[in-house]
Amino acid sequence: MATIQRFEDLECWKEARKWANQIYNLLESSRDFWFRDQIQRAAISVMNNIAEGFGRTTVPDKIHFFIFATSSLFEIRSMVYLGTDRKYFTEQDCEELLKQNQIIMDLTFGFLKYLHSLKK
Repeated sequence: MATIQRFEDLECWKEARKWANQIYNLLESSRDFWFRDQIQRAAISVMNNIAEGFGRTTVPDKIHFFIFATSSLFEIRSMVYLGTDRKYFTEQDCEELLKQNQIIMDLTFGFLKYLHSLKK
């Protein structure tokens, strides 16, 4: 297993980055500014909170920011359903976005579990 030395080495950050770009691309021509802005800011928040948490010096601070990232993942999950209801996303887009959401959630919770083990 490779040593994690930078936030760019974290699989959860790598996947969150890809996912944020996917969300941007899907909503590129959306005229619903509020919806587009909210979901895009939440997607940015996931990857940025992972990065910021990685850069914190204490384990409790790190955990705090990784929890923020998971909260944004839940927010986006909810918005994907609304976006699908409003026909901003196709059913296929919805399935893919939710699948990717779960992958990032699992990776982030896995890293949180590791961080919690450091507290003991």
